[in-house]
Amino acid sequence: MHYHLIGICGTAMASLAGMLQARGHKVTGSDQNVYPPMSTQLESLGIEIINGYKAENAGIGADCIIVGNTISRGNPELEEVLNRKLVYRSQAEIVKEEFIRGRRSLVVAGTHGKTTTTSIATWLCEVGGLNPSFLVGGIVQNFGASFRVSESDYFIIEGDEYDTAYFDKKPKFMHYLPEIAIVNNIEFDHADIYDNLEDIKFEFSRLMNLVPSNGRLIVGIDSPVAREVLNEMDGRIHTTVETFGTGDDAKWQARYIDFSTDVTRFKVFKDGHSFGEFETHLIGEFNVRNCLAVIIAADAWNVSREKIQEAFLSFKSVKRRVEIRGVERGVTVIDDFAHHPTAVEETLKALRVKYDGRRLIAVFEPRSWSSRLAVFQEPYAKAFVYADYVIIAGVYNTSKASELGKVLDVAELVEDIEMQGKPAFGFPDADSIVEHLAPELKPGDVVAIMSNGGFGGIHDKILDVLKDKENNLKNLST
Repeated sequence: MHYHLIGICGTAMASLAGMLQARGHKVTGSDQNVYPPMSTQLESLGIEIINGYKAENAGIGADCIIVGNTISRGNPELEEVLNRKLVYRSQAEIVKEEFIRGRRSLVVAGTHGKTTTTSIATWLCEVGGLNPSFLVGGIVQNFGASFRVSESDYFIIEGDEYDTAYFDKKPKFMHYLPEIAIVNNIEFDHADIYDNLEDIKFEFSRLMNLVPSNGRLIVGIDSPVAREVLNEMDGRIHTTVETFGTGDDAKWQARYIDFSTDVTRFKVFKDGHSFGEFETHLIGEFNVRNCLAVIIAADAWNVSREKIQEAFLSFKSVKRRVEIRGVERGVTVIDDFAHHPTAVEETLKALRVKYDGRRLIAVFEPRSWSSRLAVFQEPYAKAFVYADYVIIAGVYNTSKASELGKVLDVAELVEDIEMQGKPAFGFPDADSIVEHLAPELKPGDVVAIMSNGGFGGIHDKILDVLKDKENNLKNLST
């Protein structure tokens, strides 16, 4: 078949494009926001990307049009598809029917940690000999890709709570037929589609209710809201429930967590009995929880503890998740996808432990829909507590965000952070941030750049300026 994807450069859409191509289908797509890593992945696969949405794209001759969840009515290409009454589907529908139905599916859901947890699970199952197919919302560095299509019966997928398409407003994870579902945590997010926390709780309760009687529901009860949803579902869940966390009342517990060396060590207990001791190169307590959730899923699929440990130590993480982009003149530049206040705080907390004694500079771009709105104004003021120096970029596409409500006040946020006794600044864009920050950087500094978008290529710009400084110093010395 010939599939044409409108909005092909979205993380899930780009991965689906590669999966369909791997199945032997012809794949084309269009988009207007083209940036790495997904654009690079598509180019390497030789998939044609049409720049911009145009009515004439509908005449490309595709058997099925896949409409991305960022595409809305008024898009000229979509309007022509509807006018011509062409066959169209959502990304999630195609994944379900082409790749999941008839297979054993692990769906990883939650407000935070989905991509990392899904990536750990794929690698762990690979090392365990299950040869899984997978679809992840980021580049899994062990595979150098965000997807794989194999011949095995196992499929692992990141379960996004964002809506499916303009014509299907339920979460994408409702399509994924979970045999095992992981719900790491639940918080309010996606203020553009959810009115309040109750709306989000309802959708996660629907996911919990999807797991069949021969499956597993794995819930992180360190998250108060996840615990609350689970309790409210009491008597309505018809599968085996596995709770996990660092507290005493979880069925699976991570205890004796040790961050004092180059690896994170922790012991796992099940029903009060020792299950084993594990090590990972990932940092932060949140990643210990991610690992614990995967241990439970792997145990359900009969992966040995020895293979679990082997996988943890050889896991290379995910691009844009605490990824070191470079070190120049003693300055470490880190790229992270964090955008929710809790994720920002947890990321900085983990970096504070790893780089103890070094100056931690946080650079944050409000780019996701929720981060651009004032709904998180107060939580963001508290999210940078572990940083020594903070820079907040201008709100991305303010005019578009203002259509949904009051926009985040960057000046007020900077003032609130300054009141905590640390330097804080606001700048409109990447170039102005680099211009301000570059002269301030000193050997030993750690720069944590947090955004869920391209952020104007700020990572490379900072590294390039530092390289130029190094070259200038060398020239002076000769």
